[in-house]
Amino acid sequence: MSKIRTAALVIALSASFLPAPGGAAELKLEADLGQTVLSASKPGNVYLRLSLKSLAAGKREKRTPVNAAIVIDRSGSMQGERIAAAKEGARVALKRLSSDDTVALIAYNHEVDVLSPAAPLRNSRDKLLEAIDRLHADGTTALYDGVKEGGRQVEEYVSDNNVNRVILLSDGLANVGPSSPGELAELGRKLASKGISVSTIGLGLDYNEDLMQRLAAASDGNHVFVERPSDLAEIFDREFGDALSVSARDITIIIECRAGFTPKRILGRDGSVDGNKVTLKLNQLQADNERYVVVELEAPEGRTEGAADVADVSVTYVDLDNGGKPARAEAKPSVRFSSNAKEIEDGLNKPVMSQVTQQIATENSEQAVELRDKGDIEGARKVLEENAEYIKRSRDVYASGAAPAPTASVGALTDLENKSREAAGSLGAGDWDRTRKMMRHDQHKAKVQQAY
Repeated sequence: MSKIRTAALVIALSASFLPAPGGAAELKLEADLGQTVLSASKPGNVYLRLSLKSLAAGKREKRTPVNAAIVIDRSGSMQGERIAAAKEGARVALKRLSSDDTVALIAYNHEVDVLSPAAPLRNSRDKLLEAIDRLHADGTTALYDGVKEGGRQVEEYVSDNNVNRVILLSDGLANVGPSSPGELAELGRKLASKGISVSTIGLGLDYNEDLMQRLAAASDGNHVFVERPSDLAEIFDREFGDALSVSARDITIIIECRAGFTPKRILGRDGSVDGNKVTLKLNQLQADNERYVVVELEAPEGRTEGAADVADVSVTYVDLDNGGKPARAEAKPSVRFSSNAKEIEDGLNKPVMSQVTQQIATENSEQAVELRDKGDIEGARKVLEENAEYIKRSRDVYASGAAPAPTASVGALTDLENKSREAAGSLGAGDWDRTRKMMRHDQHKAKVQQAY
């Protein structure tokens, strides 16, 4: 029997950020729970959603410099149209960047070659373009060493005042050196600890999507599935557009639950739960993008009617639009306990619950992949079909009535429903490679709110 996750009892009240003493925060923090009123007598699980938005959107006078390494797979499988498209993508990336940005170009097959070491573009643009023109494909795939060298090049100019990023393109399996998803995830965590994210671009149907996705997730980077080489130039353009828009980095979120509220788990992201304390880290926040975190809490029973504090939330980060200075934002979400059933029913926060539904639906999608990997096609199909129905029921509730969810959130749920139904019909041997890669891409995008 398949078991899909659904949202049961949930809470919510918005608590906007409180800037720390000493200056105005450039990051807007909202702590929202799925329901503004809870039962005073019945226990249940509740969802706390933290939303992070940059206040710099639309008023930035100068963007933060980018410090990037472009790491390109040039193994034999990249011959022909693929290597030509990779070269064009790299050229497109350089057009997006200015003389103040720093770029390195690394190519790898069974060996790793630094075609152009990290240097400001004012001194290296011509050399980079010549190196791109010389790229050719042959040999096997030392993916781990290629990423490691990319990280080393970025480290040469790593700074709190830069957006530090490795962009990896590969079309094949890592078959030289460390090659497991766990080993690549550990490399991603090491780079993240140095303020470097890794974005991974998988080309075609032969790469290891688990390896690429886990590497990106461990460093809070992007992950993209590109089926056709002709789409690479657009993806490079969007990836560097994403890097150019980063306004905050090295974000640490600490949630300390008040008495009676117990953290149970974090949805969609890595983090730690230690007693009543939850800690998460995000590498970066774009000026025109919202990122959010969902934590499931256990609510107390037998509470006195009236208002109660839920948690103390603090966010520290590096403000790139203020010279890389450290900054802080705080929120103190609260909720009201009641014995009035109508008050409890009317307290549903539909905007919050629409995003909670996205995370639960993504968990169900991951369960379907696990079942299909074990050969249980019918079990995977049942999970996906039930997931689509769960999304539809939730969307119908959250899109209607008073204070509905925003149009964008409703649209996201519709998209998830359609993709779940499409995947349910594409689990056969001839379709699975493509379906699996698309599902991993969509799961990653939903979990980290990838901007493209």
